[in-house]
Amino acid sequence: MCRNIRTLANFAPPATDAEIRASSLQFVRKLSGANKPSRANEELFNRAVDEVTAAAERLIHGWVTSAPPKDRNVEIRKMMERSRLRFGKEPKRTPIDPFTVGLVLCGPERGEGHVRRDCI
Repeated sequence: MCRNIRTLANFAPPATDAEIRASSLQFVRKLSGANKPSRANEELFNRAVDEVTAAAERLIHGWVTSAPPKDRNVEIRKMMERSRLRFGKEPKRTPIDPFTVGLVLCGPERGEGHVRRDCI
């Protein structure tokens, strides 16, 4: 679960709200042990995601450092190279893809081939 949580501070361009929320969702999933909460816990789960997102946004947007911002494309290339070395083949997708954060490809039971945010 937590492999999707990445460093988001000190990037150029800065982390988007969608990236911060996706990391917060992964964090709450890991803590709760639930990928999708039951109806009884859904409100509590969603509130926890909102609170973690707010705290993460304050942290990431307020982070002060003297280091130059990291280039997202350079970091993606580094991760892809580590993946090639580890698994001996080309990765199927990039480890950090700002365009698909929070999106999932739905299966046949949810509308084959459609990309939606609510299929989680």
